[in-house]
Amino acid sequence: MTDENRIARAALTRMFAPTDPVARALVACHGAHAAYRMALGARPVFPFWDVTAEELAEGLSRWAPHPREIDPEADLAAIERLGGGFLVPGDEHWPTGLDDLPDAPWGLWYRGNIENGIPAPSRCAALTGSRDSTSYGAAVTGDIAYGLAQRGICVISGLAYGIDAHAHRAALAGSQGNGPATMAVLAGGLDRDYPSGNADLAAAIRANGLTLSELPPGTAPTRARFLQRGRIIAALAGVTCVVEARWRSGALNTAHHAETIARHVAAVPGSVHSVIWVLSTLMRWTPRICCVNDVHD
Repeated sequence: MTDENRIARAALTRMFAPTDPVARALVACHGAHAAYRMALGARPVFPFWDVTAEELAEGLSRWAPHPREIDPEADLAAIERLGGGFLVPGDEHWPTGLDDLPDAPWGLWYRGNIENGIPAPSRCAALTGSRDSTSYGAAVTGDIAYGLAQRGICVISGLAYGIDAHAHRAALAGSQGNGPATMAVLAGGLDRDYPSGNADLAAAIRANGLTLSELPPGTAPTRARFLQRGRIIAALAGVTCVVEARWRSGALNTAHHAETIARHVAAVPGSVHSVIWVLSTLMRWTPRICCVNDVHD
């Protein structure tokens, strides 16, 4: 991809929300560079496809506050200083699993060791769940993540406290050194590890893996961005396993994204050692959702 399109896509990660339908149509029709110029007002834009003049005007109004804040060259320089880079579709290391998303990221910012690339979804499993997990949940997550890493499967999670952190640590402990043992997807810019209490864990992940985000440096995490990053976690992995998540939680949102793009979903809502739990869960959950009843299988 040309430098102008890479720069444009870097700008789009700051300018366009990933769920903005008018922005998506603009990029699909005209390409990233032209869409960026149109959003800046540097090129005229006219109704196209099924996008009306009114929708275009509303889109331009949404994007108008941002141009003064847009400096993609500065963002690209900032991520390079942090030991990272910016991936776009067509790059050697672009994770093609993201292409399964209807609202795929405009690009992917990364920090860490990119030499081994990002494994295909068939070589990745997402583990996520409650931030205030029980000791049982932590133990089961550790068993699963360690076993996956021992088999060369990369564990994807979100660096949050609780289940996410247990998954990352166990995967690092089980690493066989033949590729990234674990990768973390953040809900803000990669210049700040969030939560800050897991900064040391993030540094350990970057030693042979990556921290990833669709958002440029300097972007603060928000509730909406936490929910949006769930789709990236789901798309990078062939299966998403949820451990001890509440009914309304980001972890279940990630599972929903996984199911939407035809990825496998697994769950550990109760004791995997209880025969009663296994039978009752099998009766409650839909056939498309797998229940983990033996973490050693």
